[in-house]
Amino acid sequence: MREQKYLDSLISILIAIKSDVEMKDFLLGIFTPQELIEIPRRLEIVRMLKSGVPQHRISEELGVGIATVTRGSKELQKGRFANV
Repeated sequence: MREQKYLDSLISILIAIKSDVEMKDFLLGIFTPQELIEIPRRLEIVRMLKSGVPQHRISEELGVGIATVTRGSKELQKGRFANV
């Protein structure tokens, strides 16, 4: 359950950040350069899925594997990403 505690702590920190500048600084500090590319890309996958773009097109346009897109689709089916 230690991982849950860490996740809860991260959530609390993110919620407490009040400005775009603070958020950007925090994200630059906590994520690796590769994570800063991959995480926003996953968000774009969700946005594209929600707008009806076919999975294979998303895979091609974003340069990600179809399994990554399918994972996003499955999470959407679970009801996640309501505010994306």
